[in-house]
Amino acid sequence: MDIDEIIENFQFLDDWDDRYKYLIELGSALPEFPAEQQTSENKVQGCVSQVWVTSQKTEDADPVLTFAGGSDAHIVSGLVAITFAIFSNQPASAIIATDEKKIFDSIDLSEHITPQRSNGLRSLVERIKLHAREALNT
Repeated sequence: MDIDEIIENFQFLDDWDDRYKYLIELGSALPEFPAEQQTSENKVQGCVSQVWVTSQKTEDADPVLTFAGGSDAHIVSGLVAITFAIFSNQPASAIIATDEKKIFDSIDLSEHITPQRSNGLRSLVERIKLHAREALNT
């Protein structure tokens, strides 16, 4: 699912209880993240829940990155899914330049998740952008 479709679905849902259910659905739709990849190296620091992320890249001058990952918490898995919808299958330069806060604000996400989840979401985005910077430097 792409981010525009997710934003449209969020805007269709008026009630935040329904939006939380939708977040859980998005997280449930993520491919299962293999247990052998749930390592400390792939773990996102700064998240209260367990969150892991890996990336693959093309060999272009501006590599396209694809992300995989997951979480042990349902709502956080939904946040991971939204984040991947924003950044996965994008060139590294576009990932770095993306204003994710603007996207999160468009669905009122920042106002409706706990401060701990907000910190974890920031950590996840920082990790994704680190993958993009590393891809450009290799």
